[in-house]
Amino acid sequence: MYLCIYEPLHLNKKLKKILLLSDTHSHIDDTILKYVAQADEVWHAGDIGDLHVTDTIKKLKPLRCVYGNIDDAKARLEFPLNNRFMCENVSVWITHIGGYPGKYNPAIRDEMASNPPKLFICGHSHILKVMFDKKNNLLHMNPGAAGKSGFHQMRTMLRFVIDDDKIKDLEIIEIGKK
Repeated sequence: MYLCIYEPLHLNKKLKKILLLSDTHSHIDDTILKYVAQADEVWHAGDIGDLHVTDTIKKLKPLRCVYGNIDDAKARLEFPLNNRFMCENVSVWITHIGGYPGKYNPAIRDEMASNPPKLFICGHSHILKVMFDKKNNLLHMNPGAAGKSGFHQMRTMLRFVIDDDKIKDLEIIEIGKK
């Protein structure tokens, strides 16, 4: 007699729903918070503005954040300039002024070449951009700007899933015109 014990595959999977935003410039509203509530974690790529933004998010979900060039001493004490971590089996690097494939910020270029993450995230430009960097074998993401300050016309965020070592189900969220 054989006894077969099995677990459904979905119980073994590591899966995280991520909401990625940047450049809030002190703005948070019910629309952003609706998407925060749907995520497992929220990542903010800098230019927070008033820490009320991050304090509000942290009351709802775990937050990973970096400070940006407009952020004050309080934000710089609470959050790092560069945040490198593992999410499930994906190495992640978040910074505010990072550049993009082929034109990375000189301050990070050497480390990017010697120790690239699987997922590189930055903000600053207010331009939503997702592209694969073939040279460094990584995915680059900039969620655009979720706030109302700046030259962008449409407020944007990104939502995606990290499933073990895969980044998938990427969605662009247009919050609305500023």
